[in-house]
Amino acid sequence: MKNLLSKILLAGLLLPGVALAHTGAGDAHGFIHGFTHPIGGADHLLAMVAVGLWATQMGGRALWLVPSSFVLVMIMGGVVGFLNVPLPFIEQGILLSVLVLGVLIAGAFHFPLLYSALLVGIFAIFHGYAHGAEMPAESGTFVYVAGFALATALLHVSGIVPGLFIKSAKLQMLTRFAGGAVALSGVYLAIS
Repeated sequence: MKNLLSKILLAGLLLPGVALAHTGAGDAHGFIHGFTHPIGGADHLLAMVAVGLWATQMGGRALWLVPSSFVLVMIMGGVVGFLNVPLPFIEQGILLSVLVLGVLIAGAFHFPLLYSALLVGIFAIFHGYAHGAEMPAESGTFVYVAGFALATALLHVSGIVPGLFIKSAKLQMLTRFAGGAVALSGVYLAIS
């Protein structure tokens, strides 16, 4: 069952053009824009999957609380971005999230649950701000936000599912290796 779910999620992530084939006017258009925004950038994609991997690595209540706190705070950051409230260092915060989350996974760091949720919440502000600030004028605000929130949750799940498989197979070194790859990707994105 897990294998089937991971294949479906992977197919959905690799085929964003399929979703675009069903664009409509108004609300559907806003939802599609919102949904594709987190998937369209490597920095967002890496950070969202990393949140899921790190949550799985920590286990317990972190498995649902860390990704949930990211999504909720990201929505608040999206509102701030939509309202054009000045917030400095957006791109740097996003890149830092990729790098730090990668290092946390590679080092198998486990913090108290509150600190872990706060940390991803800080990063979520930057990601949400970018989503909100880049909302197309013709998009409906609510459906655009629903789109990027759903895409983010699915990206978290795309980190959680393989993380759970790796954990059950007792191959945790693969998760740490993936964290290293995420961190190196963050370095590459920062210098490119």
